[in-house]
Amino acid sequence: MTSETEPPSTASGSASAELRTISHHARGFWSVAFLFAVTMAFASAPAPLYVFYVEEQGWGSFGITVVFATYGVGVAASLFLAGHLSDRFGRRRVVAPAVLLNVLAALIFLSTHELGWLLLARFASGLGVGMLTATATAHLAELHRSARPQASTTRAEVVATAANIGGLGLGPLIAGVLAEWAPRPLYTPYAVFAFLMVIGLLAVVAAPETVDTDQPAWTYRPQRVRVPADARAAYFAAGMASFVAFAMFGFFTSLVPSFLADELHLRSHAVAGAIGFSIFGAAALFQVATGSWPRRRSYAAGLVALAAGLILVIGALWSGTFSILVAGAVVTGAGSGMAFKAAVATVISVAPADARGEALAGLFLMGYLGITMPVVLLGILVQYVATDPAMLTFGALLLVLLGVAGRGVAAPRRTS
Repeated sequence: MTSETEPPSTASGSASAELRTISHHARGFWSVAFLFAVTMAFASAPAPLYVFYVEEQGWGSFGITVVFATYGVGVAASLFLAGHLSDRFGRRRVVAPAVLLNVLAALIFLSTHELGWLLLARFASGLGVGMLTATATAHLAELHRSARPQASTTRAEVVATAANIGGLGLGPLIAGVLAEWAPRPLYTPYAVFAFLMVIGLLAVVAAPETVDTDQPAWTYRPQRVRVPADARAAYFAAGMASFVAFAMFGFFTSLVPSFLADELHLRSHAVAGAIGFSIFGAAALFQVATGSWPRRRSYAAGLVALAAGLILVIGALWSGTFSILVAGAVVTGAGSGMAFKAAVATVISVAPADARGEALAGLFLMGYLGITMPVVLLGILVQYVATDPAMLTFGALLLVLLGVAGRGVAAPRRTS
């Protein structure tokens, strides 16, 4: 007589295969998180090193702004043209060239200090970051869902935003420390990050693919954002909050190191790196600390903290007080972290499953427009007016946009 039940060996084999699959996705999750973090760290690493280029090449504050803005232009262009390609071609096939563009940028930094080449390096880095941000965020969400199908999405959201913003914070800190105490300050930081990116890329090559690339015929088109009609107000509010948060990130990673050196006579590269780390570190810390908060609460707290931090930063620059600047960086970072985490969570929740990558790309596009446009405006203003009225204009613009974001968060959802 034959048994109608599955043999124990078969059941055991199926369970083992399932455990191996879960373990494979879990390892892939952390591999992607590591690569995401180190690539973002490289992208922000030049911030405390700009002082060396000023001394060596004679750049002014506007020159630094142009170099930084070139990176932002690269990110925005990439998000518009390629940020959504992973929805069609797969996450890994987009991650690999994105990271390799940043490795190429590191090699250019290692080879020359001429302005034209550095602009090319920053543009290439921006292109890679634009391809990576939405792709890695979506990949982490999907790997987490496969590894822990019954778990909340909070862990994936926190890790993704912490890798993004935490990586941006670690970049200036590590580069500043290496520039202060390691030999060859314009060589060692870039070599370290290039090595870490290559190691991370080798690990991600073995990560599972989470997109079905066997799809019907496809025609390329630039970025568009597909969001349900009743969620558009929330999506727009998320974009405005991201715009302001990234504008403050851009300010601290472009102009603040020069302000420390010129106005406060603090020429320590480690201090400049630590200031950059403080805003990003506070953002990452508050993302984790408020991970269980409802999105609306995170938005509200984040917008209030952003406004308070912005006022502190403007006051610090007017008074030339270092302690107030540090406090402003921490408060601004806390607000940015809470608001941006809520923005990413909102987009993941409202975007259609087959367009999650392009919806996230749209969010990051608004963020990186924020990291570029206000800082360039400020860099132009300081060429023609004194620092105080220029900062007042910069702050007033961002406060108005925070008000727009706050109204969007408070607005009720409309039905389609």
